[in-house]
Amino acid sequence: MTPGTQNQHPLQNTDNAQITLSVRDLHTWFELRRWGIIKVGHVRAVDGMTFDLEQGESVAFVGESGCGKSSLARTILGLHKPTQGDVIFEGTNLSQMLRSERIDYGGQVGFVQQDPYGALPSFMSVERILREPLIIHGVKNRREQNERINAALEEVRLTPVGEFRQKFPHMLSGGQQQRVVIARALILKPRLVIADEPVSMLDASVRIEILRLLQQIQKSRKLTLAFITHDLSTVRYFAERVFVIYAGKIIERAPLEDLISTPCHPYTQALLTALADPDPENAERYRELPGGEPPSLLAPPEACRFHPRCPHFMEGICDVEEPPDFSVGQKHFAACWLNQNDQQPRGHMS
Repeated sequence: MTPGTQNQHPLQNTDNAQITLSVRDLHTWFELRRWGIIKVGHVRAVDGMTFDLEQGESVAFVGESGCGKSSLARTILGLHKPTQGDVIFEGTNLSQMLRSERIDYGGQVGFVQQDPYGALPSFMSVERILREPLIIHGVKNRREQNERINAALEEVRLTPVGEFRQKFPHMLSGGQQQRVVIARALILKPRLVIADEPVSMLDASVRIEILRLLQQIQKSRKLTLAFITHDLSTVRYFAERVFVIYAGKIIERAPLEDLISTPCHPYTQALLTALADPDPENAERYRELPGGEPPSLLAPPEACRFHPRCPHFMEGICDVEEPPDFSVGQKHFAACWLNQNDQQPRGHMS
């Protein structure tokens, strides 16, 4: 069983901006077997995603746990092989890269993991952890290695550098461990960084510090940053664009301010309703929260995947045909039949 042929987005008009990453009709399915022998189906973790990331922009991918966000990140990183579709980095298709090109690609794409302690080898000092990627990617000069290590530690504000170089992960706080993870992701001077839930394992008191650090580094280096999270509150003052993911598909995408002020998909509205907001006017905007649980990615609902939980479900439409990607504003698109209003769809999300 393989993904069916779907209508694909055309290349998106990004006002002549340089594109760092293009994802086209991407499917990442995982085969599920019973007793390791009998095939019982596929988990459709990523089930038809198309988007572009522009050079130097910060984009957030938001959705509930299990919606496919981390599988998307690992597919972009090359850790999962796509079942169908393309990941294109600066004009080169990941599937067509030679082994040497893939190693170089690994140096151009940084990765900030969710669990900092689990991401750091416990038997390595901070210095060794940061030296390792330099050695792997051919930086052999010892002096240059030391200069890069010192610069990386200073950039993530682990000073005095000489003291932190000799420490081991268990000697650091959670926030300091995550700063080391960020330093390792940046030490090869990548052009794209993927941060997968980088603050969810941290105390609330240090989350804002790590978010501000990432924001400042992204701006100063002009990095393309893909920020993956289940919590919209962590990106409200961070990302330039937001992609909302549900059951393996992107169901709404918009500039941050547009998404916050005028969410057009019921699922996005539900995510915003769940946010803690001291402003009573914001609390009154959306009262209905969807019931039920996110669908199984082994057998997701037909047509609109949100329709079994949607408070605005329309029988004979939402359960019959998958909604196309309707334009609801400038660079704002939502895959929901509520937004058709005689507009011409721009193409399917899948």
